[in-house]
Amino acid sequence: MDNPKETPEGNAIKDTDDWVTGDEPMTGAQASYLKTLCEKTGADYVDGLTKAEASDKIEALQEQAGLEN
Repeated sequence: MDNPKETPEGNAIKDTDDWVTGDEPMTGAQASYLKTLCEKTGADYVDGLTKAEASDKIEALQEQAGLEN
């Protein structure tokens, strides 16, 4: 296995199912950005998501809005 410090790009993106803290409540920054994306796309904002759920929702709304991840 490669040393993650020698190849950081291989360790930069993880599936949200593999996040150690993915089941914790979403961060304030995630909530704020998610609200902005919901307003931009017309999607309903859902409070109480986990970090992983919020990340997945943000990614989907970015794609819907035509924004780069």
